[in-house]
Amino acid sequence: MASFKPTKIPVVQQLGEKVTEDTRYWKSFKTTVQVKEFGAITKIDFSPLPPHNYAVTASTRVQVYGPHSQEPQRSFTRFKSTAYGGTFRGDGQLLVTGSEEGLIRLFDVNGRVSLRQYNGHNKAVRVTSFLSDGFHIVSGSDDLTCRVWDVSTAQELFRFSDHTDYIRALAPSTRNPDLFITGSYDHTVRVYDVRQEKCVMSMDHGQPVESVLVYPSDGLIVSTGGRYVKVWDMLKGGQELVSLKNHHKTVTCVCMSAQSNRLLTGSLDRHVKVYNSSFKVVHSFEYAASILSMGIAPDDGVLAVGMTNGVLSVRNRKPAEEKQEVEKKRRGPAYRVFVKGRNYIPKQDDFLVKKSAATQYLGKHDKHLKSFAVSKALDAAIQTSMRQRKPELCVGVLLELERRGTLKNALAGRDEKSLVTIQKFLLKYISNPQFSGILHKVADMLIDIYDSVVSESAVVERLFQELLDCVSREVDYQRDLMQVLGMLDTLFASSTPRSAAAAAGVATYVSPASLMPLPKAEPLAQPVSV
Repeated sequence: MASFKPTKIPVVQQLGEKVTEDTRYWKSFKTTVQVKEFGAITKIDFSPLPPHNYAVTASTRVQVYGPHSQEPQRSFTRFKSTAYGGTFRGDGQLLVTGSEEGLIRLFDVNGRVSLRQYNGHNKAVRVTSFLSDGFHIVSGSDDLTCRVWDVSTAQELFRFSDHTDYIRALAPSTRNPDLFITGSYDHTVRVYDVRQEKCVMSMDHGQPVESVLVYPSDGLIVSTGGRYVKVWDMLKGGQELVSLKNHHKTVTCVCMSAQSNRLLTGSLDRHVKVYNSSFKVVHSFEYAASILSMGIAPDDGVLAVGMTNGVLSVRNRKPAEEKQEVEKKRRGPAYRVFVKGRNYIPKQDDFLVKKSAATQYLGKHDKHLKSFAVSKALDAAIQTSMRQRKPELCVGVLLELERRGTLKNALAGRDEKSLVTIQKFLLKYISNPQFSGILHKVADMLIDIYDSVVSESAVVERLFQELLDCVSREVDYQRDLMQVLGMLDTLFASSTPRSAAAAAGVATYVSPASLMPLPKAEPLAQPVSV
């Protein structure tokens, strides 16, 4: 007697991202920590030295967190008004910040009181950073100037006044201690050389610039503003290399993943996009609120995102060694198997008896199908599909019942509760083109079976009417789409005559649809009016 074969579940093509190595890598970042700050988080900066603590600037304080801590290890709160731009020095020992009152403060990471205070700006200092030599600080302010300061003497060394609007973006060169880049709301990105005491390069972003980034090689600059992310080639005099428009709201921040060499951008549309070296989006993170700031640890171990609602979201990635250990533990057996005669040496006259196939664990619906309880099998499949959100499971059972010729028997003889369950499943998935073929047949059968008694239940009658309206809308959509397809074919055929173009030796565009006959719409069975 042949063994029972489980129901074949159709493979449904899912719409979504393609699983690649990049996808697996970025999905290894798990949301482990969410911290509520005292205001919108405007800056996140990671220390370049292990264990890569990070400074979070929000409201009137700058707080330093450990990579796995939910409480700040250090807080700097000596600000009379809003603090901005907390940034680490290259050795991770000093922290520089700006403020709404126009002051720049220098802190020892292990202390609490500011070591130096730099006076000179007469409006808010929104961005601050150390130059790569660690002995100079550069600042950008709403007074339209960017200035260079000496760390030890707190004296202003250089002042640049080329911008005509607020300076809201700043990035020092990673290799040259005399270069730094600024971005402003006057739509320009400027490169300054301290040796020449002037702007040596200017690029027009076209939108108010929110953030700038210099690649580790110093060859490329990234600027963000509006919906655009633009990459500039410094070796070609600031030529625009590529312009990206993957966000649908203002792009507020940008950072670079050192280990995987990936570019990350955050936006007010609540998404973080990850780009590969060809500037194609390879992954995307979604958050609960608009994103203002973002940072990633130098070892890619932590991804921190600051939002407008004051929530700091931190994703930690497990190291590769730790993941391998976990996989090894999972692969090992949960119990020990003892085999009789394990040390027995086979002889020449022995017969080898093959082991039977592994036991098949049937689902609830398959157990009912095995015992020919078709109605119970359908009920079990619908319940599992609705609970797990896998409609293909129920569709597979319906196809199996149709193949057996027992679909009508499974639908007949139902009470109001079970009938309503089937109707709701049909309403939810009948418009899906992957399932519409079998679900239309089920809808027709239900109407044929329960047409005479449908008026006895107001709920069943209402659901049948909704089902009728849903199918009618789909028919209208299909009719409109067929008309649009016909119009497009006419336009493509008449826009460039093929004969004249061919005679002139000009290549013409031929619509793929025009090479195929128009598909004929299948007549749908008209439901009985209820």
